Amino acid sequence: MTDASVIARLKDAAGPKGWSDDPQEIAPHLEEWRGKYHGASSLLLKPDTTEAVSKILAVCNETRTPLVPQGGNTGLVGGQIPFHGEILLSLSRLTKVRHVDPQGMSMIAEAGVTLTAAQDAADKVDRLFPLSIASEGTATVGGNVSTNAGGVHVLKYGNMRELVLGIEVVLADGRVLDMLRTLRKDNTGYDLKQLFIGAEGTLGIVTAVALKLFPKPAEKATALVAVRDPAAAIALLAQLQSATGGAMSAFELMPRIGIEMVLAHIPGTSDPLAKPSPWYVLAEAGGGANSHLDDTLENALGASDLITDAVIAQNETQRAALWKLREAMSEAQKPEGGSIKHDVSVPIKDIPAFLKEGIAAVEKLVPGVRPVPFGHLGDGNIHFNFSAPKDGDNAAFLARWDEIQDTVHDIVHRYGGSISAEHGLGIMKVHEIERYKSAAELDVMRALKRTLDPNNILNPGKVVAV
Repeated sequence: MTDASVIARLKDAAGPKGWSDDPQEIAPHLEEWRGKYHGASSLLLKPDTTEAVSKILAVCNETRTPLVPQGGNTGLVGGQIPFHGEILLSLSRLTKVRHVDPQGMSMIAEAGVTLTAAQDAADKVDRLFPLSIASEGTATVGGNVSTNAGGVHVLKYGNMRELVLGIEVVLADGRVLDMLRTLRKDNTGYDLKQLFIGAEGTLGIVTAVALKLFPKPAEKATALVAVRDPAAAIALLAQLQSATGGAMSAFELMPRIGIEMVLAHIPGTSDPLAKPSPWYVLAEAGGGANSHLDDTLENALGASDLITDAVIAQNETQRAALWKLREAMSEAQKPEGGSIKHDVSVPIKDIPAFLKEGIAAVEKLVPGVRPVPFGHLGDGNIHFNFSAPKDGDNAAFLARWDEIQDTVHDIVHRYGGSISAEHGLGIMKVHEIERYKSAAELDVMRALKRTLDPNNILNPGKVVAV
């Protein structure tokens, strides 16, 4: 229980509209969208300036009051949930796009700007901010930075770590590190901004970020392609990269069962191909005006012996319909019962073998389990999900989460992969990571935490145990 005098100081630091102790207003912030994690907090702080965040952290550090930062609350590993009654710090009111520089290909946006709003701000000046994830209408820039979000265009543009030019972050003691530089080259020592990207608010609170922009593709070519197996999909990626001169921006692998779930549960979807296929690829390329990517993609697919069928979107409506099949895949699993999810990556060449071994291992543990692996084949990131057996016991299935997760992660580790490709560690994997990272890596992570947050007030218990 936080002392009443500390609560009063925090409310004062947040400003007259910057806090709430109304349980009904706080409640939506205490549960993540899957319903897996539930938290508790009696005070929600919602400052609207970096200065207010600075004052809040200074009070928390002085009084050793723990707090949990939260962006759009779209995280999937519990990193944004206060589990032990911590103060909840929402960055949702930091919503200014401070500056857009179309010539310098950069933008400065505050942490509470949604990803969609950042994309729109770039689009208004004929530029592209390429990060794209299913929750982009709710997910915020600060949360994307703090979790090092990836999404569907990592293949061409990289994940958030590669899209950040500069950062503004408030340290645990309230000091503000203003590193909002938009330089492409700055070789003056340690690249401090990288410490806070992917740190999930455990080393500092991101309040603004300088983002890298790109020329907006004048042409896009999008195809849904039927393939026999993941090995054929990987070979096809190489063919299309060569044919388009490296213009492929997305290359998403999807299984037939995932398509069927979307068709069954998501309104406004339809099967674009005449016959079902065991596997599909959603491929997209982007380029300049008169790049004739549709013709290039059509010719490359027509000449390939790796595919069994394909359809190329002829307009934006058809393109959106193809993408809806992919983007709704997580949502479509909900009505099918319990789902155990893994966000993993392995070397691209090993994906077929990993899928075969991983699916067999889980099927041995749970006969009748329904594998629904899909994701970003172009960068090796697979959302290795399993739905409960049809008409099975959901509670009994979900009770085996840890057992199934350990089995999958052990296989991932043997392939030299990562147990968290883009969702982070949060609370879900804070101890799991101790099985796979070296003692030296963990020592350095803990040393950074102790140095930057000696009183352990910033999102305690997340990312690394200290």
